[in-house]
Amino acid sequence: MNPNQLTEQLGLFLDVLESGSFSAASRRHPLTPSAVARRIDSLESAVGSQLFIRSTHAVRATPAGLAFAERARRIVAELRLARAEAVSLSSAPEGLIRVDAPAAFGRRHLAPVIADFLTLYPGLDVQLHLIDSFVDMQGSNLGKVDLVLRAGQMADTRLVATPLASMVRIACASPDYLQRRGVPTDPAQLTEHDGLDWEGLAPPFAWRFERDGQMHLHRPARIRMSANNAEALVCGALAGLGIAHLPTWLASEYLLRGELQPLFCENGLPKPESTGIYALRLEQQPSSRSRLLLEYLKTRFSPIPPWDLALQTNLDRH
Repeated sequence: MNPNQLTEQLGLFLDVLESGSFSAASRRHPLTPSAVARRIDSLESAVGSQLFIRSTHAVRATPAGLAFAERARRIVAELRLARAEAVSLSSAPEGLIRVDAPAAFGRRHLAPVIADFLTLYPGLDVQLHLIDSFVDMQGSNLGKVDLVLRAGQMADTRLVATPLASMVRIACASPDYLQRRGVPTDPAQLTEHDGLDWEGLAPPFAWRFERDGQMHLHRPARIRMSANNAEALVCGALAGLGIAHLPTWLASEYLLRGELQPLFCENGLPKPESTGIYALRLEQQPSSRSRLLLEYLKTRFSPIPPWDLALQTNLDRH
């Protein structure tokens, strides 16, 4: 199997793991659901272990599948990065890359990755500017910087967007709140609970939950605190004020430590949103420096972001 075939095979496996079904994974590839199932069967035969448990409603990874996923993700990342280096660079890269990114995401996830990137490439420098906005897809600072990280629907088709990570949103609350008010077992029961919500324009998928293939809006009846900043909602949730519906990139550390408890996750994490986290640029062809950073970010954040992989592993253990 050549490197391209290996990348495709492992990428398909990771897409099935992330999406939870053969049909959803098939939409990301020029394959039918039955063809995806056959390729997974072939991979399981080659590995010598069952990687997924199939049911009529979903496909879930076995413990062996989760262990295999961690190594598969690293293999895919290294192959992609090696290809990017070979194609983009004929000599050691040098120069400055200017990046704008949301402050919360930048502190938690981007800055550590960029530090690793700069360690690998001592001739490169990064100017990282952390800003408050995450949902502005206009890329207003492009021209002043090389890349702008954003999440949400694309607002300007003139911009070139590189997908970096999927977005998963999870309802959660503190153990203290759930002990006092009870644990809702269905999103429809949120009307019986207190909540924390966005002031003004909320993200498109906030308080929306899938049932029978359709998205339904379920919100707490009483909003104890509203804010225009998701980190403020985390503070309210940690204080036991109510239930919040937060992106996993923001809530994962608190969920893993048990400071927040996930809701409605009996079958694993919810499916990723149709939008994601993107790197925006103006040029159709980025500079070799920017292209190298983009490829490195993709290897670290996709196909399954590390925060979601850690959460899914934690859910499967419980």
